[in-house]
Parts: sequence; structure tokens; C-alpha cells
Amino acid sequence: MAAAEPKPPTGAAAARRLARSCWSAFWDYETPKVIVVKNRRLGIVYRAVQLLILLYFVWYVFIVQKSYQDSETGPESSVITKVKGITLSEHKVWDVEEYVKPPEGGSVFSIITRIEVTPFQTLGTCAESMRVSNATCDSDEDCVAGQLDMLGNGLRTGRCVPYYHGSSKTCEVSAWCPVEDGASVSQFLGTMAPNFTILIKNSIHYPKFQFSKGNIENRKGGYLKHCTFHEVSDLYCPIFKLGYIVEQAGENFTELAHTGGVIGVIINWDCDLDLSASECNPKYSFRRLDPKHIPASSGYNFRFAKYYKINGSITRTLIKAYGIRIDVIVHGQAGKFSLIPTIINLATALTSIGVGSFLCDWILLTFMNKNKVYSHKKFDKVCTPSHSSGSWPVTLALVLGQAPPPPYPCSPDPGQAGQLQGEGQSQAWAAPPPWPCPTSAPSEQMVDAPERGAGPGLCASEPSQQDCVLTDARGLAQL
Repeated sequence: MAAAEPKPPTGAAAARRLARSCWSAFWDYETPKVIVVKNRRLGIVYRAVQLLILLYFVWYVFIVQKSYQDSETGPESSVITKVKGITLSEHKVWDVEEYVKPPEGGSVFSIITRIEVTPFQTLGTCAESMRVSNATCDSDEDCVAGQLDMLGNGLRTGRCVPYYHGSSKTCEVSAWCPVEDGASVSQFLGTMAPNFTILIKNSIHYPKFQFSKGNIENRKGGYLKHCTFHEVSDLYCPIFKLGYIVEQAGENFTELAHTGGVIGVIINWDCDLDLSASECNPKYSFRRLDPKHIPASSGYNFRFAKYYKINGSITRTLIKAYGIRIDVIVHGQAGKFSLIPTIINLATALTSIGVGSFLCDWILLTFMNKNKVYSHKKFDKVCTPSHSSGSWPVTLALVLGQAPPPPYPCSPDPGQAGQLQGEGQSQAWAAPPPWPCPTSAPSEQMVDAPERGAGPGLCASEPSQQDCVLTDARGLAQL
């Protein structure tokens, strides 16, 4: 009668078995096994990757980026400016009080280089500007009384009146008259503007390192009254000519004075505080900040008015000013040696060197001709039998996951075992079954040479065919 076939495990039993195996594998310990592969090409790849990683960390990370330092960006900063000079227009002489707006001397200020003046404006009714949409008309029916255009100059009265010049007509508005476009006069102030001098006082402070410094040296004899900025000889004389700033920004002064623009004066304080304070110096750069190639957003202008009374009526002069706006921008970074970032970056460098081993292992186990042999040599599994013993060395060995000393020698060859049994020594090979002797060394060398059957293709012993290797417990007991 045929034996009944075993039933396959149910789903719950299979899940329990899988969970049990996963739980058992969770407590496994893995340790590297050193295998030396005698392959010149693989060795060149390994050393080349290590060299590249080492150069990257030594040159770029530590020398260029100075990653051994603790750093602070964005210093606390104050800026004070002062402009001096006079210029001429077609009708008058202009001094600092008139062409510098605002006059407080902050980090952002404007120097007026051209104006469009609409004088003697009074409150009344006049023709609307032709630039306003739907302002042109042929008769009063085209104008709606009480209509207010947000882009216009005033409130429409409902009348159609002749324009200031020409035969055109526009709707009448109640506003400051005459309107700007109808009676403005242009004046150019940029003739002598390139010789204006601008003093920029700047002081910075890095609170993390308690370090402060300014861009003006303490010199005697009225040094600032006679010097102008020079990058080499007068670095700490922050007096710049307006023409020099525009030139360094790569702009044409005449064109910029007519249309206006925004120029940035950038002061950079990059300080290595491991050196002396005299090595921390400001670096100036200049560039145009508004996009000059986009007509809709290029240029710079603003309006202001001056009010006065004539015969008891309020009158004003409206000025549309074009100018060069100066923005002083301060930024920087300070660094000083610190042990914590040094240790972190050194640990990162040493860890990254292991990328070479990972790459070469991947090549070894994937693309080499003997990849299966290499894989068999690289991965071994060690199992430990469970025995009870009361001695503390064996207990320590069990805690460390090692086996106690066996009560029997390693298994001999099958022929020798049969001979011993024939001589009446079968009691030495009774239960439990023998454990195999270890067949692989902790460190093995492998030579990438052609296979010759069972010849000496590998320098070490043949791969172990047993999964369980008994470890010497006597040595472990000495721990």
C-alpha cells in the first residue's frame, strides 16, 4: 500500500514559517570576509576610484570649500552714503540738495540726471493728455461728464476742447493744469555728473565670532579729503566717482543718464578668521540691476512737485526726474576652525572611500568570468549547535554565538571511518553525528587565472561545501 503523500502546508502555517525565518534572520550577525583577488585591471579601477575620491575631499572639500570651518553668512551691516558735486542745466546750477533723492544718505539713493518740468500748474480745467485712452474727441457727445480714468489726470467735465498744440481735440478734465504732456520742458543735468563723488561708509559685524570691521582706515592728516578709491593702493578709501561706478558696471554714461537705470554697488566681506584681521578686506563689484534689454522694465524715473503761492493761489512745478539709482548691497561669509565640522567631513571622506570597494565588488560578481566562484568564496554561512554546559567559558561562548567544545573529533574520511568501525572502535562515532572541520580561512587570495580542471586556479583552499563550521571554543574561552 502506497504511503500517503504529505499535505502541503496551509496558508497560515506557511505565513508562520516565513515569519519565524525572518525573525531568525533578523538576529544574524554579518562580518566582512577579506578576499584578495590577483587581477591587475580590477586593482587599477579600485585604486583610481579611491584616488579620485581622495582628491575631491582634499582639494575641493577641505581646501576650496574650507569645510573644516564653522561658518556664518549674512553679516550685520550698516551703510551711510554722502554725495558731493555741482552740475549745470540749460537754465540753472544744481547742487546736492536738489539732485539727490532722498537726502538722508541711506543705502539706496538716486542722482537726478535729466528732468521734464511742467511749471506753473494750478487747479482748474484743461485738455486731457492725448496719451490717455479714449481722451480724443470730435464733439461733446464723445466725452462723458463725471468719468474718472485711473490712468488719466483728472475728472472729465463732458466738454471737448482743443489740444495744447495742433488741430486735435481731447476731453476736458478738472485737474492740475496744464497737464504734464502738454507743457513739459526737458533739461539735462548729466554734463558734470560723472565727476560726482560718492562716499560709502560700511561697517559689518559677525555675532557668532564677535568680529567687527569697517571699510575706512583710521589715518591722520585728512586722508579721506584727498583720496579716491583704488583697488590696490586705496582700498580703504571708499570714495567713488559716479562715472567710475557706471563704467565698472559696463554701461554708457550718456545713455544711462537720459533713460535712467539702477546700478548695484556690491560689497563682499569673505573673511577667514583663522588668519589675522588685516586679511579680512572688502571686495567691491558693480553691475546694472534693471534689465536694460526689456523696454517695459528698463530705466528709472519718478515724479515730485514743488509747491508755492502766486497772488494767493496755490501753484506747483511738476518734475518728472530720470536718474541713476544706487543700491549698496552688503553680503559676506566668515569662517573659523571648528572641531565638529572637521570630524564630520573626515568621517564622510573615509566612508566615501568605500565606494571603490562597492564598485569593484559589483564588477567582480557581475562581469568577471569566474563570478560564481568569487561569489562562493565571498559569502560563507556559520551555524552554531546548541549544547548546555555549566562552565562560564562555554556560557560566554554561547553568549557570543559560538559553540562549546565538541566531545568528539572532526569527522575523518569515510574510508577511515569504516576502518575504525571494523577495528571495534565504533563507540567513538556514535550519535551525535560528527561536525565537519572548517575548510576556509578568514583571509583568502584568489588569482584571476584560466581554469585547469581542479588545478591550482585559486591560491586558497576549495570552497567549503558545508554550511556549518565549528569554531574553536577554547580560544573564545580565553576572552
